[in-house]
Amino acid sequence: MNQLEFKNPYRPGAGHMPPHLAGREREYQEFDQLLAQDEILKNVVLTGLRGVGKTVLLETFKPRAVEKGWFWVSADLSESASISETALAQRLLADLSLITSSITIERAGAGVGFAAAAEEAPLSHGVLTSVYEETPGLVSDRIKASLEFAWEHLREQGKQKVIFAYDEAQNLSDHAGKEQFPLSVLLDVFQSIQKKGIPFMLVLAGLPTLFPKLVDARTYAERMFRVMTLSKLDPGESREAILEPIEVADSPIELSDDSVELIIYESGGYPYFIQFICREVFDVFIQQGEQGEVGTVPIEAIQQKLDADFFAGRWARITDRQKELLQVVAHLDDPDEEFTIQELVEKSKRMLPKGFSPSHANQMLASLAERGMIYKNRIGRYSFAVPLLGRFIRRMQDGNLPG
Repeated sequence: MNQLEFKNPYRPGAGHMPPHLAGREREYQEFDQLLAQDEILKNVVLTGLRGVGKTVLLETFKPRAVEKGWFWVSADLSESASISETALAQRLLADLSLITSSITIERAGAGVGFAAAAEEAPLSHGVLTSVYEETPGLVSDRIKASLEFAWEHLREQGKQKVIFAYDEAQNLSDHAGKEQFPLSVLLDVFQSIQKKGIPFMLVLAGLPTLFPKLVDARTYAERMFRVMTLSKLDPGESREAILEPIEVADSPIELSDDSVELIIYESGGYPYFIQFICREVFDVFIQQGEQGEVGTVPIEAIQQKLDADFFAGRWARITDRQKELLQVVAHLDDPDEEFTIQELVEKSKRMLPKGFSPSHANQMLASLAERGMIYKNRIGRYSFAVPLLGRFIRRMQDGNLPG
């Protein structure tokens, strides 16, 4: 078979399932334990930087849950779902109706006289919406009534356990100025129905800002959730993610130990970057092999393509002064780890003609957090929200800044 006819097995992309998922055994074990709950005491927060594989792992949770007898409803939580409490209610009812619509219930018919004959109808979105609209009280009361109504009928069918899985959950926020609190409503609803013994579980995936937002909205959220923080793969897991796809596909490509080590280093162990770099390497090696050449990794060309595809757009959306602040962070001793405002301020005075004051740095970090470049943990330390951003900045800026 001509080498050019071999299909590239690597699949970089947002949420694209890789050919081999390496290094997530601990998360699977933890999730399986949570699936065994009879009474829901813990929900799930799946968090980590972009490119670490949250969406992919969330998708692989689904068949495990279904095999254990759970229904699974899911969606991406767009910012539109966070506009109002009513928008959140619509999201929940629309998702739940996907599984309840297959259930037939008895409803009062439209007969003449005092007693109308009951007739069968599906437990559709329209029915759930009717329950919601006919329930008095707050939005949270209405959502609870709708979920409890659905659960009663699911239980009659012997199918009562439901997981509500939402990706990009960091988009959900309260809006005090508009007197809209969709995030708080979500937490209140699920805490309430779970206390009644209804086995509806929340699985929320999102950036590291997600869990602090949950706790800020409702302090008891800290006790409601088991937090799974996805980190980058270790060298052994990275090697597995690199080599397993070509071995399974019986590919003619062979990667030397030096090539594998280079890919591990340049990817930083992040699954997305492993897939991106390996896809480029595979295509280059196939062409070099057809020409009788020994495969070599064109790492500079791959870096340039990765910079253009992944980093450049984010970098272009911030101001020059914000870029200066991130340049300072990128030149800290360990920029991929957490840092404090004090460390940033002290480094800026050594690097820049005009350094940052603590108050100015604090304001700019808050602005950069809104743009998804930085995030703050609950103990007041900061980190890059984009993996390997420090390396990109140094590639762009080294040599142009005072040390």
